[in-house]
Amino acid sequence: MINEPITKAVSNRICNHMNRDHNDSIIKYVIHYAEIKEPKVVKMLEINSNYMTIEVDGEGINIPFEHTLLDSKDAHITLVKMLKDISD
Repeated sequence: MINEPITKAVSNRICNHMNRDHNDSIIKYVIHYAEIKEPKVVKMLEINSNYMTIEVDGEGINIPFEHTLLDSKDAHITLVKMLKDISD
């Protein structure tokens, strides 16, 4: 994995990947971190150094990260860790 700054293009790539391959994870983020009990339609819109923006049933919400992300590798590690924390 290449360490890239989190630019708009990198954000789009991450979001497209998450929406295509990990929609179940996005639902888990929304239920756990945004405390939305039964989201029907979710879509990751943006990721930046401080938070991810997810559209939940037509409304955009921000889920902050515990630390400022350094780069794309840190984003990957953080998203995986957040998911693992939900499962523990």
